[in-house]
Amino acid sequence: MKRREFLLLAAMTAAGPARGDADYPEVRSGTPIRFPRDHGAHPDFRTEWWYITGQVRDAKGRDFGIQITFFRNRPGLQEGNPSRFAPKQLLFAHAAIAEPAHSKLRHDQRAARAGLGLATASTETTEVHIDDWRLVLEGERYRTRITANGFEIDLTFAATQSLVLQGDRGVSRKGPLPAQASFYYSRPHLATEGTIVIDGTPVPVRGTAWLDHEWSSAYLATEAAGWDWVGLNLDDGGALMAFRIRLRDGGVLWAGGSHRDARESVRVLSPQEVRFEPLRTWRSPRTGITYPVAMRVRTRDATFDLEPLMDDQELDARASVGTIYWEGATRAQVDGRPLGRGYLELTGYGQPLKL
Repeated sequence: MKRREFLLLAAMTAAGPARGDADYPEVRSGTPIRFPRDHGAHPDFRTEWWYITGQVRDAKGRDFGIQITFFRNRPGLQEGNPSRFAPKQLLFAHAAIAEPAHSKLRHDQRAARAGLGLATASTETTEVHIDDWRLVLEGERYRTRITANGFEIDLTFAATQSLVLQGDRGVSRKGPLPAQASFYYSRPHLATEGTIVIDGTPVPVRGTAWLDHEWSSAYLATEAAGWDWVGLNLDDGGALMAFRIRLRDGGVLWAGGSHRDARESVRVLSPQEVRFEPLRTWRSPRTGITYPVAMRVRTRDATFDLEPLMDDQELDARASVGTIYWEGATRAQVDGRPLGRGYLELTGYGQPLKL
């Protein structure tokens, strides 16, 4: 899609709902998540995303980070307009490959109005596409196909464990007010295989990935700047998800997460049981933004030191969702002992994030 269309859709999203047009539902505690329906889209809610991150390796032992995200947004504009061209639902997508061997991040993005055959998000199951970018759930296996600028991704992600309902049975609080929440589930330890194509060269790869599916109408409080998030596939078969919502003054508004052990027993982490401590920062030579790319994450039961596979994993998504953030493949260790692999996400460091 042309850059002008990117900017138009981004401006529509940033403008927020027209007065009186949108009636967004709240995320309410006690609302059950039901499958397979809730694998699909929830178009009444304002914001939604399907998010896959993983680390794969080729036959030569080279590591790669993989990130694929599809966003759905209901901007609340022209809700009563009967035209098929009215932007009632917008879809965005990001894809990236990190190449630590060359300290190179390849990134591309897409955006479109839903409908007209250009973009869809099924309400029945995970089946979302923008042009020729796709993410589809077939049984217990996800399939993605991305043809981007300078790279391609053709991978399958097979479930090897049960999914995790985050927070209170799938309702994840993001602030002190009950409405500041999302419906949220994760699928860690997805067995990943397929092919990535870099500059025309196919590279067969295998590895492990993580999927998040999240939807909300009031994700961030107005006083929040952004969040830090990590999802780790642990070497013992367990999984860790932890996040904190940062205030604009540098403090912490909220925190949480979950720690599942190798027996698939899940411990929900309260705000008091999660701490993020920066260990090292990196300053982007392009944007001048400084990110804490190495982190120590403490929970009640464990400590994880996160070190990125490479520092420069900054994504400039101003042409689609209107923000710049850091999304990085990372290793977890403690006292030099490997614990697992995953992804660290850092948002709102250049300017406060707006969803």
